[in-house]
Amino acid sequence: MRYTAQDIRLGNKDAFRMVYQLYHQKLYYFTLRHVQSAYVAEETVQLTFIRMWERRESLSPEVSISQQLFRIAKSIMIDLLRKEYVRDRHMGVFSEGQERESPAFDLEGKEELERVYFYLEHLSPVRRHVFRMSRLEGWTYQQIAEALSISPRTVENHVLRAVSQLRKALL
Repeated sequence: MRYTAQDIRLGNKDAFRMVYQLYHQKLYYFTLRHVQSAYVAEETVQLTFIRMWERRESLSPEVSISQQLFRIAKSIMIDLLRKEYVRDRHMGVFSEGQERESPAFDLEGKEELERVYFYLEHLSPVRRHVFRMSRLEGWTYQQIAEALSISPRTVENHVLRAVSQLRKALL
């Protein structure tokens, strides 16, 4: 069966799953080709599908789902690259041996990290464990799935939901 943007707009989870299966890999390689970073590519794809589902009511029934997905991915990719550039620029200034201008910089970074860990502790135990394995320890979804005897899809869902919950909590 072929699903349309209208199906997703109406909250059809089967349509969303089908679109996810059809476009996950295509979006990943599209992004990877542009950013040359597996991490940024995977993050872009995950955020693309999260954004599409969260804003499904705004999907246009006249425009193909493919066009809309790639447009969302492009926007997210640009945002992530911009953030990475700013972070790298700031870190580059400090890694060249220059003194930090303000001790508040250290304090702000520590406070932000403490906030992340605080909200991380509020995730369900399984979701927190899966998120830590994936994001903090660098395990692949397949490795996590095998270690915890769950499917890679379940791992992916836990990570997507954890990222979404953390993002909402931090904003």
